[in-house]
Amino acid sequence: MADAFKFELVSPERLLVSEDVTEVVVPGEEGYFTVYSNHAPVMSTVKPGVVEVKDAGGADERYVVFGGFVDVVPDSCTLLAESAVNVKDLDRADIERRVQEAREDVQDAKDDETRAKAQGYLDQLTTLQAAISA
Repeated sequence: MADAFKFELVSPERLLVSEDVTEVVVPGEEGYFTVYSNHAPVMSTVKPGVVEVKDAGGADERYVVFGGFVDVVPDSCTLLAESAVNVKDLDRADIERRVQEAREDVQDAKDDETRAKAQGYLDQLTTLQAAISA
């Protein structure tokens, strides 16, 4: 059995997870990465995506996060999310609303840089939407 480490998933609203886990898959800004016990220290921004958590008992949970950052040290991983919800509790209408707002942001962008950022966020949301619909 893999070694366990402390994982915490925190949103502004509440602490969603605080337990010993064996594996966490994080949607980092540069792509998804997996954290195990004794992982090298890493700090990364987090893009909208699905965090997959395997607890010490072997159970899997999935959480949708909308940005934030993660701090990984050898014996713990803390993910501070701008917004987070368990996939089981997901309000699909909220995802649809966020996608629509992102589309409007792309259309309303006043310059290329703002438009590119808005388009990137929209692309992440539509990828997330497809991932949780599957």
